[in-house]
Parts: sequence; structure tokens; C-alpha cells
Amino acid sequence: MRQPSEEEIRALEAELERLTVDDVLVQTIVTLLNLGARKAGLAEGTEADLPQVKQAIDAARALLPLVEERHGEQLGPVRDALSRLQMAYVQKSGGQAPATEPPGEEPPKGPGPAQSSGRLWVPGQ
Repeated sequence: MRQPSEEEIRALEAELERLTVDDVLVQTIVTLLNLGARKAGLAEGTEADLPQVKQAIDAARALLPLVEERHGEQLGPVRDALSRLQMAYVQKSGGQAPATEPPGEEPPKGPGPAQSSGRLWVPGQ
């Protein structure tokens, strides 16, 4: 493997100077959603790997709040892609949504406040 030239190293350093953590977080979320879609079997010639899809969904959901405050208005397409991936997961897993509670914690029993008030639309209900 060849060593990078001084010019290549300077170009990489200049790119790192311009790059922000937000840039990396947003790109990581987009990459997770794209990979999740492939693992859901949504790309032609791919087969579903539901544990991988769930992991991609969980990771994207964990990272999204870190960029929403600064980039909220620009994240509409990302949120849409996450919603579509979650729906694909539910459909392919036979209606079982990915768990969103931290391991070891019991989910709350009964409908939440938004669902109880009638403000939350729940498919099939």
C-alpha cells in the first residue's frame, strides 16, 4: 500500500478543517437509513435481515436528536426516510414494531397521553 503524498495529506487536512461534527452525524444518519433500506430488502436483489434493519432504525433514532436543534427544518426528508423504514420493518416483521424502550425497562401499560386524547393516529385502531 502506498503512502499518501504531502499534497494529498494537505488536502485531507483542509477537508477536515471544513468538516463539522454535525456534518458527520447527518451523513451517518443518512448512511444508516440507506443501509437499513437495503437490509430490509427494499433494493432489488436484496433479502431482508430484520435484526440489521432494527439496529439501523434504533441508531438513526438515537442520533437524530443530536442534530435536530440546529438542522430541524432541513431534516424533513431524513425523518420521512426513517418513517418509511420503520413501516417496512413493521410490515416485514409481521406487525412487530422495533422496541424503543431501553433494555431492562418495562414499557408503559395502556395508551399514552397523545393516544388517549385522540391526537395520535395509530394504524389499525
